[in-house]
Amino acid sequence: MERQDVVAFLDDLFPPALAEPWDRSGLQVGPLQAPCRRVVVALDFSLALASDLEGVDLVVTHHPLLFRPPERVLPETPLGAKLVALLRAGAALYAIHTPYDVAHGGLGEVLASSLNLKSVRPLAPRGRLLKLVVFVPLGHEDAVAQALFGAGAGHIGNYAHCSFRAPGTGTFLPGEGARPFLGAVGAEERADEIRLETVVPAERLPRVLAAMRATHPYEEVAYDLYPLELASPRHGLGRLGELPEPRRAEDVVSAFGEALGGAEPRAVYGDLGRTVRRVALCGGSGGSLVGDALGAGAELYLTGELGYHNGLAASEAGMTALAFGHRETEAPFVGHVASLLRERFPTLGVEER
Repeated sequence: MERQDVVAFLDDLFPPALAEPWDRSGLQVGPLQAPCRRVVVALDFSLALASDLEGVDLVVTHHPLLFRPPERVLPETPLGAKLVALLRAGAALYAIHTPYDVAHGGLGEVLASSLNLKSVRPLAPRGRLLKLVVFVPLGHEDAVAQALFGAGAGHIGNYAHCSFRAPGTGTFLPGEGARPFLGAVGAEERADEIRLETVVPAERLPRVLAAMRATHPYEEVAYDLYPLELASPRHGLGRLGELPEPRRAEDVVSAFGEALGGAEPRAVYGDLGRTVRRVALCGGSGGSLVGDALGAGAELYLTGELGYHNGLAASEAGMTALAFGHRETEAPFVGHVASLLRERFPTLGVEER
């Protein structure tokens, strides 16, 4: 397999289109058009990792190495030493930062599952929805619809394969050089068609359109795309959910720390003796989501970094909030992504750092 096969798999799970505008996820260093036999997954590309790249083809990190354009690259600096090490080893570095944080099935779900939360949804939804309208000759609408659904279209909440279909008449006049599915060159044709409508997450649009063109019988496919005001409820920063039964906040905090490998809270705001059921979570720096957690009715908010003023605001508004550390709440990335790669590519050497 090649490096680009591994990256394509990760991009499918955590679409780059979901990255926050300020983020620098994606390919950072090195080529992807090269064989891939060994992958290292790490939270950050450290100097220790840079000194041990022998036999490594691809490094997958959570945090980007190149976050801002460097003014210069000097080998005696930490950044320069890391770049030199990657280039000398011929390894590629690929970062999955906010796409992993935002995507359904990423960090949010990992943290929520550690507390067995139910009815989990994003705390701050991200992602755009589009409406796709395609005109299909009668009798082919089911095949085209199934292709669209298989590529990721047609999801509304807990419902899949959602579409609307209406009959109508399409007209076209094939010109010189055309190879019409119906009719003949130079003769206007009228065809019984179905107007097929469905919703498409913006990050899945290229894949959905490719599936549509591959299945649609027409040489030239007539379709429309409409932006929707609705945000995609599937992806977003942070997660909100409910415990299976009410518990003391102190017990929930203890369970969360154990799930993070024994992490202890670095800052506590509010009452740990209260009974809670609705819990909000955000890995990394989650201070900016305090308002979202309060607005969603969360009784307990667990994050990596909070900030004094955000924590004070949370407690004064009646929510208990705790910070466990940025690295500690994002550390599950390593084991999770490594396990996904091992399952998908059994012959690939995958190492956790």
